[in-house]
Amino acid sequence: MSGERLRSQTGYRRRPGYYSGKPPVAAPNLLERQFNVAEPNKVWVTDITYIRTYEGWLYLAVVIDLFSRQVVGWSMKSRMTTDLALDALLMAVWRRKPVNKVMVHSDQGSQFSSIEWKSFLTANNLEPNL
Repeated sequence: MSGERLRSQTGYRRRPGYYSGKPPVAAPNLLERQFNVAEPNKVWVTDITYIRTYEGWLYLAVVIDLFSRQVVGWSMKSRMTTDLALDALLMAVWRRKPVNKVMVHSDQGSQFSSIEWKSFLTANNLEPNL
């Protein structure tokens, strides 16, 4: 190895990039952990979880109304895509038919920060909140 000027790599360096400071935020956090809501269709929360089955993993997206704590929309698919989250939100909009603006609280996952998600929220009088 020394004749060929080869040597082992003893450690790994961080790749060059921006690693400090605040992470990017797709939408402001307007809810600020105030989970007690006075009336229905004011704040909905949504998230995705996974379920192991004999045929593989299934992903479940759920939309919950914070006033009643009831599931108002859900969707299940074999892949965790934006369509999974959009189908659950579409069911919630179809079932509840909100008249006023509804705040939709989610995490900053790629499904909830995509262009399709934001355009669906705007088209249905929903307000993003992460």
